[in-house]
Amino acid sequence: MTSPMYTNSVPVFRQLLTAMRAILATTTAEVAARSMNADAFLQARLYPDMFPLVKQVQIAADFARGVSARLAGVDVPAHDGNEASFADLDALIAKTLAFIDGLDAAKFEGSEGKEIVLRPGTPKERKLAGQAYLSSYGLPQFFFHATTTYAILRHNGVAIGKKDYMGAY
Repeated sequence: MTSPMYTNSVPVFRQLLTAMRAILATTTAEVAARSMNADAFLQARLYPDMFPLVKQVQIAADFARGVSARLAGVDVPAHDGNEASFADLDALIAKTLAFIDGLDAAKFEGSEGKEIVLRPGTPKERKLAGQAYLSSYGLPQFFFHATTTYAILRHNGVAIGKKDYMGAY
């Protein structure tokens, strides 16, 4: 039997990252077809104090990798965060999908009670049990950045809808 911690993390990340990859491909095609400035989309924000699209995608990928790795008890892969194009973002998502798909579901067994330490050794250090880490922190953070990615693109006229955001399920 597969651990509920695995079932409620990796497949969820996979579904939305795959959908995100598709909406970024749609955006890339629309930008090329209309001879628009790709950087205008990559740097687009919903509000001036929010991160731009490129950072939203990076953070969503970071959460998918980080949450999955911590729950599986493996090292979180290093990431430079220097993506500057749609092709770079596609590669980042592909790399993230490869990482999470390579995790052994058995490593998630018992992780609901495992102590996860956020920002260790800093004044913002926080300790959470694995279940709380996934359901109250990791998934909401991931969904926020995935949703914001969608919202930025939709707000800027990319022809995508809810079905595109959800992907195949």
